[in-house]
Amino acid sequence: MPEVMIETADLHRGYRIGRKSIEVLQGIDLHIEAGERVFLCGPSGAGKTTLLYTLAGLERPEKGSVRIHGKDLYAMGRKEQAAFRNREIGYVFQNFHLLPELTALENVAVPGAIAGHDSSVLAMKALERVGLADRADHLPAELSGGEQQRVAIARAIVNEPKVLFADEPTGNLDSRNSGDVMNILMDLATEHGVTLVVVTHDPALAERGDRTLVIRDGAIHTG
Repeated sequence: MPEVMIETADLHRGYRIGRKSIEVLQGIDLHIEAGERVFLCGPSGAGKTTLLYTLAGLERPEKGSVRIHGKDLYAMGRKEQAAFRNREIGYVFQNFHLLPELTALENVAVPGAIAGHDSSVLAMKALERVGLADRADHLPAELSGGEQQRVAIARAIVNEPKVLFADEPTGNLDSRNSGDVMNILMDLATEHGVTLVVVTHDPALAERGDRTLVIRDGAIHTG
């Protein structure tokens, strides 16, 4: 039987804007298998990023649970959850979030530093996996947008996470760089068994996954 990597039960998340309450996630139940490549789609404002952040431990749900690799993410204490996320989960954002004063290699080594060990060797291996070993000593300002996103991917995978979340990872890139970035992400899932969950507004990208989930009116629909 396939291993369930991500599982949610009765997931609720909402916001208040003035006196108005908006429920974005309305009781979502979700199962994602280990190594599966899942794309989250839906109209603007439907809650794609909210769901992704809730799955990734970045936004606490008001109700319900999220289990990653059998662990209840929101039942953990703050320090335990932070260590778990750093070890088991990688993130790739639309806006690369690289530290401008650090080189590409130093940026990729940051998760290791947070965990308290020198990960410069692993960081170089991660840069090699995304084809940027020759740019290791360059600052983000010296890299193109596509290169910066590849550095961000290397940083996300340096600890060899079991799950990789990506929020519009090609949103700031041209078509050529978008293709390169998506090829890297898909190869990680195929060759290394990483479970990949990607938010995108691009139906053509979503077609490359194993499954497309559309979030609409607070619920999940199979695309």
